[in-house]
Amino acid sequence: MIDKTPVNRPHVVRYDTTSVFRTSGTIYTLVDVAGERVVLHDEPEAGWGPEVRQAVTCAQLPRAVAALDAGERLTFGDIWLTREMTGSRKVSVRWSQVQRIEIRNGTVELSTAGKRHALGPASEIPNLFVFCAVVERIHRDFNGGV
Repeated sequence: MIDKTPVNRPHVVRYDTTSVFRTSGTIYTLVDVAGERVVLHDEPEAGWGPEVRQAVTCAQLPRAVAALDAGERLTFGDIWLTREMTGSRKVSVRWSQVQRIEIRNGTVELSTAGKRHALGPASEIPNLFVFCAVVERIHRDFNGGV
């Protein structure tokens, strides 16, 4: 991993509490334990990006699912999720109405009854991969484990 922050010094990042933003195919911004943003470039030969995504997902997904099961509301930037509904500042819908949530042209989109609703830019969603894992789990629950 190559740290391209203005001052090249060590940063400590906890997988269970960090926010990771993927601003492009190989550029990630992580939040360290002091709340400072650290910009990292994943060089093709390094390949650490998938490992960071997996480690953060493994550390944060169980807590996110437990929070949903306890009736809490999760937020990922401007997007929020509960066991019953999902939405953003512009739209809210019951999961039973959701046909699909996908990333299209850099935007997280929600489809209901043939209509698409932009929920927000994917690059502004913290831990987008955790969000996707939670959405996948809720969708599976609503569709009888399929």
